[in-house]
Amino acid sequence: MPERLQCEFHLIRYVPDPVRGEFANIGVLLREAGAPAPAHLRFTRDWSRVRCLDADADIALLEALEAEIAARLPNSASAAANGDPAFKPVLATLEDSLSNSIQITEPRACLATSVAAELDLLMKMYVDPLKVAQLRRRTGRAAIAAAMRTEFERAGVWALMRKKIAASIYTQPGDPMKIDCGYRQIGVPGQLAGWGDPNGVIKMFHAVSLDADVEAAKVLAWSAPRLYQGVQRIENATLELTAVVEPLRALTTETDPSPPGSDSEATERYQFGVSTLESQQIRVLTTADLARAAAAARLDLRL
Repeated sequence: MPERLQCEFHLIRYVPDPVRGEFANIGVLLREAGAPAPAHLRFTRDWSRVRCLDADADIALLEALEAEIAARLPNSASAAANGDPAFKPVLATLEDSLSNSIQITEPRACLATSVAAELDLLMKMYVDPLKVAQLRRRTGRAAIAAAMRTEFERAGVWALMRKKIAASIYTQPGDPMKIDCGYRQIGVPGQLAGWGDPNGVIKMFHAVSLDADVEAAKVLAWSAPRLYQGVQRIENATLELTAVVEPLRALTTETDPSPPGSDSEATERYQFGVSTLESQQIRVLTTADLARAAAAARLDLRL
């Protein structure tokens, strides 16, 4: 039997009202005790517990917090090289810089066959909602957005992408639309990645569900010309805008008894939504195409 690793973990909690003391675990910080290896961090992808606890929670801010904490963790690797005591000041500094609504628990010991496997287990035990609470499968735009993030994370590009890009930067003040994510293609080998690099191509991706109706497709199509002009004006770059939708089969088999390709209402609505997007030079991909899009992003970012 392989020797198990001595590890320790901290839970990251969202505490909307410290006086009441109610909380929801939103992430796990795990490392091998006393080892120089860096700590591993993972946040939840399902914010239902947080929304139940606080309907007004800023989920976008909490998602951004994961990247903020992760950016500080490499410094903890060298601190951990000298043992547990050196790691504590790093956590103390980190916790002091967070808002009162975010707390990091005291360390707890655990034995692990591998750090990756233990992180998965801890997420299931302490953070992820129980399976019985997930009987209703996530559908619509939320499912598409989650699939986008998963594939971009697998490709190692999610951390390099901008998220929740305000359309008002490029259209006009007051525009409430936020494009899910995007990045600037690196055209010259060795060029540093950066949104503000001159010239080039900016690629944006937005989840659009054609399940219930096509209003989201019409809104994005209406906004597209202004986004193209704004990106050219503000960023001095060409915009490639991509809408990610469900596969047609997923809709016709779940919401309509007619087979794909028939003149069913779901099929007609789907085809209208796709043609509306494409009429404004918006590239349309399905969730089945995301792995290919993520692989292309790695090439664009010279990874």
